[in-house]
Amino acid sequence: MRALHLLVTVLVAASPCVAASETLRLADGKAFVHPGILHTRADLELIKQELAAGEEPWKSGFERLKTHPQSSATWKMRGPFESVTRDPRGSVHNDEMVQDGNAAYQNALMWCITGEEAHAEKAVEILNAWSGTLKKMDGHDLQLSAGLNGFKFVSAAELIRYTYQKWSDADIQQFQKMLNKVIYPPLKDFATFANGNWDGACIKTNMAISVFCEDRAMFNRAVEYFQSGSGNGRLTHYIINETGQCQESGRDQQHTQLGLGLLAEACEIGWHQGLDMYGADDNRLLKGFEYTAKYNLGNDVPFIQYKDTTGVNNWKTISAQGRGRFRPVYEMVMNHYVNRRKVDAPFTKQAAEKIRPEGAGPGPDCVGFGTLLFSNAP
Repeated sequence: MRALHLLVTVLVAASPCVAASETLRLADGKAFVHPGILHTRADLELIKQELAAGEEPWKSGFERLKTHPQSSATWKMRGPFESVTRDPRGSVHNDEMVQDGNAAYQNALMWCITGEEAHAEKAVEILNAWSGTLKKMDGHDLQLSAGLNGFKFVSAAELIRYTYQKWSDADIQQFQKMLNKVIYPPLKDFATFANGNWDGACIKTNMAISVFCEDRAMFNRAVEYFQSGSGNGRLTHYIINETGQCQESGRDQQHTQLGLGLLAEACEIGWHQGLDMYGADDNRLLKGFEYTAKYNLGNDVPFIQYKDTTGVNNWKTISAQGRGRFRPVYEMVMNHYVNRRKVDAPFTKQAAEKIRPEGAGPGPDCVGFGTLLFSNAP
């Protein structure tokens, strides 16, 4: 059973939700938990134990990770490059960064789970190559590129730093410099001008960088934005009401699931650092997942016309575009509410079971492989 690290001003285990008025922040003087982004030592040890015993669903989940091309220790790097551009008018080297970031993260996971050093060496090779080369990120979709790609790189680095002693201090400092000089600047002020999934990418990656760099101010600033920011990615701006309707529900279902998944990953980071962001605003995140899962499972849901914080998007009906195409974002959320907190999540659970075992997320989006990574015992 996971030990709870109490780094908050309240004991998060004391109640199943966080009131809207309660401000979440990392308490002064409390140490960061490492590894502590999406996976802790206890999580990794549980996975190893269940796999050694041949238990499901971990066994099937591991097959999805192990057989994915970017989990291979023989992965041939597509980069690195000094500049990466993501732009609908023409991206340059973004896809190469996506693929190498996925490979770094998945090889780091393979190392932690199997103990095969070739995977650690591959992750280090990728992290060192990119951190020693990348100087600039730009383009219309800059926040998405820095946020989504950056998250995979820093998640890999966090795992390697605290499980593999052969990653040198000099290389760690070089990687941290890339985070601070290249990845973080486009993300620090979030993306108030865009749909909420952009903010979600900024929030989770700012939190991940702050864990790796042990920057409490950066961490708390991201959590504050999650609770009270001005953009569409703020929790109560993305999940706009108590029924669970989302800011992008009228746009399409793939972006809605993306936005929810990004906010969920931010909540998972917070949980590992002692903050119950999952419970914020009376479990508002769960309401968004239940609404979206219910609709994508073929059921009717209520919808109100909604103009978002940009004033540009004013959707009048829920979108059927992408309906029924489930993204691998449900296992982690189902695990938290059902296993950890004993809260009913019937539609989220159905969605998770429908696509089990989860595979990789699309491109650089949510991490996926949740059946393996987030099927923790209660």
